[in-house]
Amino acid sequence: MAIALLLDALLGWPDWLYRRIGHPVTWIGALISVLDKRLNGAGHASRAKGTFAALLVITAATVPAIALSGLLPGGIWGVVLTGALAWPLVAARSLHTHVAAVARPLAAGDLPGARHAVSMIVGRDPAQLDTPAIARAGLESLAENASDGVIAPLFWGAVAGLPGIAAYKAINTLDSMIGHRTPRHERFGWAAARIDDVANLIPARLTAGLIMLAAGRPAAIWPIVRRDARHHRSPNAGWPESAMAGALHCRLSGPRTYAEGKTNEPWLNADAPDPDAVKMAQGLRLFTRATALCALALVICAAI
Repeated sequence: MAIALLLDALLGWPDWLYRRIGHPVTWIGALISVLDKRLNGAGHASRAKGTFAALLVITAATVPAIALSGLLPGGIWGVVLTGALAWPLVAARSLHTHVAAVARPLAAGDLPGARHAVSMIVGRDPAQLDTPAIARAGLESLAENASDGVIAPLFWGAVAGLPGIAAYKAINTLDSMIGHRTPRHERFGWAAARIDDVANLIPARLTAGLIMLAAGRPAAIWPIVRRDARHHRSPNAGWPESAMAGALHCRLSGPRTYAEGKTNEPWLNADAPDPDAVKMAQGLRLFTRATALCALALVICAAI
């Protein structure tokens, strides 16, 4: 998994390759879209149909990974090839790029540009976002996706190899596409959301720990995480987000506006000031250090 993370850091997923073959996540997403249309066409499908769809997608991603794993040689070449095959399923470079694309125009005072960039990574109504709200949205996305897009796939890859990281990526893609509490997906996406909650239980807490260690102040940040993480609407996202809020001494979450309407979410680290472009830059550096710590931990575990 350290090899996969290194390849992602060096190469990302090149545009020319995406144009030629797409990306494994887009392949999974295409299957989810087909199942959503066929099994949940009118938006009234049962939980049973949603559970069937989720299990089918996870199986479709995992079985080829098991078959590929069985074909790989042993020894160092097997390790290298496993890392190369897992490489597309780690998204550290992409996450950094997307959040940096929000931070740059925000630092330059280009509010329309920052609103457009942040609309690419969050579902909030960009027209309602001022500078603090844009910074909060960017940092929340950075923290949550540090877990979902980087630490969780690496964790499951370390636990169960190529099948583990493939299964996780299918689970996370299911949740991002149909695991929403909307009229269309309230029932059909129920299983996808619950499975994702379980799959991220440990990685979200590991991500919070890595952020605290990367900040160099775990003893000061931990009380904030312990107090605020459980108040988040997600059983997992509150951990890395509250760790990020404590590490940067800013407040995150709070009320926000989506296309479906306003939500009154509780604040994380409520007594701290709002973030700005400077805090976003600090958050990106913190993410890089946390990812490096994860890579170091993977190498140590492999050596042991």
